[in-house]
Order: sequence, then C-alpha cells, then structure tokens
Amino acid sequence: MRSFLSVVLIVLAAVLVPLGAIAAWVKTEIGDSDRYVATMAPLARDEAVRGEVITKVTDAIMKDIDVGPLQDSVAALTGGAVRSFTATSAFQGVWNTANRAAHASVVSALTKNGGGNDVRIDLAPAIEQVKRQLVAQGVPFANRIPVEHTDLTVVESTKLGPVRTAFRLLRRIGIWGAVGCLVAAAGAVLVAVRRRRALVGVGLGLAVGAVVLRVLVAIGRKFTLDGLPTDSDPSAAGAVYDALTDFLSTAAWVVLGIGLALALGAWLTGRPWQRGRRAAEAPRPGPAPAE
Repeated sequence: MRSFLSVVLIVLAAVLVPLGAIAAWVKTEIGDSDRYVATMAPLARDEAVRGEVITKVTDAIMKDIDVGPLQDSVAALTGGAVRSFTATSAFQGVWNTANRAAHASVVSALTKNGGGNDVRIDLAPAIEQVKRQLVAQGVPFANRIPVEHTDLTVVESTKLGPVRTAFRLLRRIGIWGAVGCLVAAAGAVLVAVRRRRALVGVGLGLAVGAVVLRVLVAIGRKFTLDGLPTDSDPSAAGAVYDALTDFLSTAAWVVLGIGLALALGAWLTGRPWQRGRRAAEAPRPGPAPAE
C-alpha cells in the first residue's frame, strides 16, 4: 500500500508541474499589471515589434495626408520619422504606457465571454509624438494629422473561447499548484518503502512534467499565431508571445534539469550502497569441518 501511494503521489507531482507553473504564471505574470509591463518593456527594442509599429503608425498617418505628387516623398519622410522615434527613450515610455493600458484588455479577453475584447496595443500616443516631430520639421499638412486609435492586435478575442474557463480556474489556483507539486513529491519519498527508488521516480516524474509544460507552450504559440488577423505580422506577435511565456519556458528547463539531476543522483548514489548491501547479505563461509 505504501508503494502504491508513493506511485500515486509521483504521478500527481508530475501532473502538477505544468498545472502549477501555468497557474503561478497566470497569477503573478498575467494578472499583475506591473509585472506585465515589465515583461513587455524589452519588446520596444525588438526589431520585429518595432517594424510592425513603424508600419502601423506610418499607414495610419498617411491615410489622412494627400499631397498629390509629393505623396511618396512625404510617406518616405514620415516612415523615417517614425523609425527614428522608435529608437528613442520617448518611445520606450510610450510603449510602457500603452502596454499598461493594454493589460486591461488582456484580462478582459481572458475573463469575459463574447467578442469585442481583443488583445490590442493602442499606438495613438506614438502617432502624437511623430506628429509633433513632423510639424517641427515643416512637413506639409502635418498639423492636420488626426490622432486616432491605431491598434496593434496581439490576438483576437473570438479565438480565446476554450482558454477562458481554464484561465479563471488557474487564476484561482495561483501558486498553490506549485506548492502542491512540492508536497506531493516530498510525500512520495516519505511514504515509500524504498526511498531511493522513489527519488528516482520523483525526478523522472518532474522531468516528464517539464517536457509536457514545454510542449504546451509550443502549442499555445501556434494557437496564438493562427488566431492573428491577416494584416498582422506573425514575427512581431511571436516576439510578444515569447516574452510573455518566458517565465514558463524558463521554468520548464529548470524543472527538467532538477528532475534529471535528482533521478540520476539517486540512481548513482544507490549503486555502491546496493553492492555493499548485497555483499553484506551474502552467506559467509563457515569453518572447515574437522577431520
């Protein structure tokens, strides 16, 4: 019975690796506005993301400018101004502010049913900054550029139906899934009859759970990119997804390393001990019979 209970706890620990990691990620990374902004901040320097912002902002500005034969020249000048702006510290501030506002749409898209809650980043503040720069450069009609909402869509809300129920549950679980994984792993060793074998089993179970977590991250990436609008750049959306799930990817590799090290260590340390026990239990030759 103790051996059976140990196996059950090992399986439970393996299941709780991906569940606990994702639940902790939902609670601490996605559910917290400050951590979300800090996670997204480095993307302001990502070339794919900058390229998508440059395209969106330039197109939004040029659709309201008509300068006849000078259209192409003004478009090139505008694109250069936008590109120049995305390389400044001011763009970093605009990006952080936009993502703080976008965090509300992330939570809304993952908790509310129905459409209309796409995950979007509003680029209107960037248009405002570029407009000021173009006006200062004397670009014709730059002062007439309207500052309108221009969204960078990360994922459409209609694609998130199956995810919402799981998100709500995981948000409630929070860090307790990870705590449960550790308790199950420790319990599996404590109740086992042969604790060395239980340690090997726990290590392998953690490794399997880590592999499952990594596979789930990969599946989620494909699911997210498949749900993008046709006019969105998948490389930019992929960069956003990778940044948001970096916690999960790192956790998967760390747990995989710990699990394999634990299993290998328990197996290696048990070999000399096992040989010593067998030698001790071997029958000893008795005294030679007297003639």
